[in-house]
Amino acid sequence: MGSLPTVAGGGHLKRSALQRFQLASSGKSCSFYQKPRSKLARLLLFEKINYLRWICTAASFFFVVLLFQAFLPISTVQNAANVVRNVETVGRTRRSVRSRLLELEFGEGIRFAPSRLLERFQKENREDFFMPEGRRGTRAGIIRPKLALVLMDLSIDSTQLQVLSIAVSLREIGYDIEVFGFKDGPVHSVWIKAGFRISIVSDSDNDEMGFTVDWLNYNGAIVISLQGKPVISSLSNDPFKSLPVIWVVYDKSLATRLDQYITTNSTKIMNDWKQAFHRATVVVFPTHFLAVMYSILDAGNYYVIPGYLNEAWKANNRRTLSEDDRELNKSENFVMTIVGSQFSYSGSILEYGLILNYVAPILQEFSSASSSPLKLGILSENSTNAYDASLEDFALKLGFSKDNFYRIVNHEKFSNFLGLSDVVIYGSFLEEKHFPSILFEAMCMGKLVIAPDLVMIRKYINDGQNGYIYSRENLAMLAQILTRVISNGKLSHLAQNVASTGKTMARNLMVFEVVEGYTFLLKNILKFPSEVVNPKDPKELPPKLKEEWQWDLFTNGTTFSPNSLESMKIKNSIVDRLEMKWSSVNNTEHKALDGAFSSINWEVQRSKDIINARKRLLDEALKDRTEQWHGTWEEVYRNVKKAERSKHEIHDRDERELERTGQPLCIYEPYFGEGAWAFLNRTSLYRGISLSKSGRRPGEDDIDASSNLPLLRNGYYRDVLGEHGAFFSLAKGIDQIHKNAWVGFQSWRLAPRKASLTKKAEAMLVEAIESQKHGDTLYFWARMDMDQRNPLQSDFWYFCDAINAGNCRFAVSRTLQKMYGMPSNWSSLPPMPAKDGNSWSVMHSWAMPTRSFLEFVMFSRMFVDALDSDMFDWHNQTGLCYLSLSKDQHCYSRVLELLVNMWAYHSGRRMVYVNSETGAMKEHHVLKSRRGQMWIRWFSFSTLKSMDEDRAEETDLEQHVQRWLWPLTGEVFWQGLYEKEKNTRQKNKERRKKMNKEKVRRMKSRARQKTLGKYIKPSSNDLNTTTNVL
Repeated sequence: MGSLPTVAGGGHLKRSALQRFQLASSGKSCSFYQKPRSKLARLLLFEKINYLRWICTAASFFFVVLLFQAFLPISTVQNAANVVRNVETVGRTRRSVRSRLLELEFGEGIRFAPSRLLERFQKENREDFFMPEGRRGTRAGIIRPKLALVLMDLSIDSTQLQVLSIAVSLREIGYDIEVFGFKDGPVHSVWIKAGFRISIVSDSDNDEMGFTVDWLNYNGAIVISLQGKPVISSLSNDPFKSLPVIWVVYDKSLATRLDQYITTNSTKIMNDWKQAFHRATVVVFPTHFLAVMYSILDAGNYYVIPGYLNEAWKANNRRTLSEDDRELNKSENFVMTIVGSQFSYSGSILEYGLILNYVAPILQEFSSASSSPLKLGILSENSTNAYDASLEDFALKLGFSKDNFYRIVNHEKFSNFLGLSDVVIYGSFLEEKHFPSILFEAMCMGKLVIAPDLVMIRKYINDGQNGYIYSRENLAMLAQILTRVISNGKLSHLAQNVASTGKTMARNLMVFEVVEGYTFLLKNILKFPSEVVNPKDPKELPPKLKEEWQWDLFTNGTTFSPNSLESMKIKNSIVDRLEMKWSSVNNTEHKALDGAFSSINWEVQRSKDIINARKRLLDEALKDRTEQWHGTWEEVYRNVKKAERSKHEIHDRDERELERTGQPLCIYEPYFGEGAWAFLNRTSLYRGISLSKSGRRPGEDDIDASSNLPLLRNGYYRDVLGEHGAFFSLAKGIDQIHKNAWVGFQSWRLAPRKASLTKKAEAMLVEAIESQKHGDTLYFWARMDMDQRNPLQSDFWYFCDAINAGNCRFAVSRTLQKMYGMPSNWSSLPPMPAKDGNSWSVMHSWAMPTRSFLEFVMFSRMFVDALDSDMFDWHNQTGLCYLSLSKDQHCYSRVLELLVNMWAYHSGRRMVYVNSETGAMKEHHVLKSRRGQMWIRWFSFSTLKSMDEDRAEETDLEQHVQRWLWPLTGEVFWQGLYEKEKNTRQKNKERRKKMNKEKVRRMKSRARQKTLGKYIKPSSNDLNTTTNVL
């Protein structure tokens, strides 16, 4: 929630502290006259009042002023003695009351508004309005938007009732909703009866990647409760990061432990929860108080939709009474309860004191009617020992006794005490943004409610019809109302009718507001593609869905299980599981660290370090004294190149890689991120291609596409090219990577749709390839007319327009015009007919000969280059392109998805459909039927090869000065480049020969020194003579 300050969750939040934080952050000084004042303070200070009202107010303050000393913060307690002295010396003057009231905080300085979230919505809506060159897209609207609704389990509780009611309303205005549950339960049949499809997914305690769900099939997801945290974590991985997610948090089990995590320095578990809360597009809370408790995890994405149904559910499923409650429940007792706001602020004690002051006169009526003694209770979690003692002393002074005055501070006992009450008085004057939940619960129990004239209370309570309202500026009205509704120690007949009406109304309170809140969020966070129809306005809902929850679905033949939500949380709380997980990790790390250091003999280690240091110094000293042979520069260059080529072949070849070498076909599965790992095949026929280095599967023989094609390291082109980037990468390194005669591709998204090749279909496809049954053929097994985006089974160009904002034909025509250098007024399109049940390939799932694949890549490289030159500037700057109705990082990837059909049809390739389940084959678009419709000259190999060489020559000559994509998408080669390299090698060879001849000439022509004399070896006789002489 954008405007909330960051405070630790859990405990009781002080409004005064939050207010000081806000003033400090805005740079304003908290001067005496700048403090926010309550309505009561403004009444006493600036409005004219009569003398009697002034005397009553001053007297009330005189009784309450001693209570401030025990309750207010330290700075105020230190001045408590001065307060009493001022009252004694100054007297009951207006100036004294003014100075004392201004020291209190009445909680009006905080505005709860999701400012950052709303600003983001407005900014995105403004940006989506602009389109390049005035070409605004059109919405085909052929399919309904799809939502994934994730529940923690399917037990019967208030959450299920509210979520089911919201789902029914969303379906009515145009959403298709699929329900996912962690665990099965009795509500499964209720969802089926309501007409929803429901799936049970595994809830893995240790592996958050265990969800085999393709979340990209949905336009958005709604995750219910903290138990859905594993789903949020799985959606934090690519390729699901961009999916809009609404996370609904109902309970405060985590908020109460955040302070403990900070105190114990539990950084890892805090970071884990922060990552989950930051991943959600919007985090929805049922109350503003709960949003404040979680403010330490706020990333500017908090939103509050009031209307939690738990109070009505608890009213229908109350627990058994305790011994104390049975004592209160005696028929002769009349129980009156005072309740207040969930927020804690120092002025609340004054509000309770004023309410007690005007309730006290009712004691006289009950003293005369001895058969019905009055019992008074105050329910408030915001308490201290001094606070409770002060309230009790004040009540005793007003005439109450310890036997008929109760102070309840345990929230778990609130419901039981409310169930025993006859009248419930709301004693807080704080203007809140939602209807108080404590009043909602009291009305659901059929209790008479009396509340002040606050804006949010007046919105739902009509005075005298379903409750009573008193004026904050005239508290005497409260005493008048109590006198009117109590007769002879009991509720009057009229008051009972008012309470009954309130109970009927509260059962279905704020139904439309809840539905409208969720539709508002969905409207702002979901960006529908052009084939999706916009949902209707929630105001068009039938009156029954606007006014009632779906109680009928739960009451007709369904057994209620009270408190099932609470019991489930105790047994299987995600908060407890994560604490155990991270505590075990920390213990393991500490044990490993202690064991590593405890096993070291430091004396031995020190001697080893000294020996190693001496040896290193000796080696460095001898290194420069020994002759080292490095070889010639040519040998060094060849060794480096050899090492670079073999760096990817260092690993041991596993069985699947060895099997793949002898097969005629290898099917590659491009993927991006860890989210797709669960859908990839692990047989020798398949091999993965990771579009990012960090997202590769560990221990698998997957290809790193970004290493072969550095262009994919650029996130912009990785997104716009999509799986086409894997084609370019494989084609560039085809000699080192692919050793098979045929190459195929299959989208990982076919696996969750049950549309990928079965074992039988794989065998039949390999058999057809080995027997060369169809020759140079494009085999495909994902048909356009069976695609989820094409329920009308439209033809090629209509379908392409539908998924590309109505601008597919324009984009393809303009791209071909640039690619082939046609005149600017040229606007033709290659025909793509579909007759007699023929269809086309979608989702990049096909196979063809390797040589044909390289030809297709040659064509698509030039097509992508022309398309990119038309869209890059505007799309890179704004994120908008005319192939989408809103910001779209994938822009023209949907056009590239269908490009293989246009190339195969017009290049004269046979097109055969393979049934992915049975393997049955049928040829589509028979060659004879294409006569007169194919653009053979445009798509022939000779034409494409000449265009490719022209671009390579232009690149080699460096004549293209502007940004150019084509050289970055693959190999750059033309005949002139080969001749150039051949001439370079010949010149180098001649240069080396010349250098060798020059060396020999220098050796022959260099000057030689003449000998100084000639040595004559003495004969043996001379040697003997010399020896005898010696």
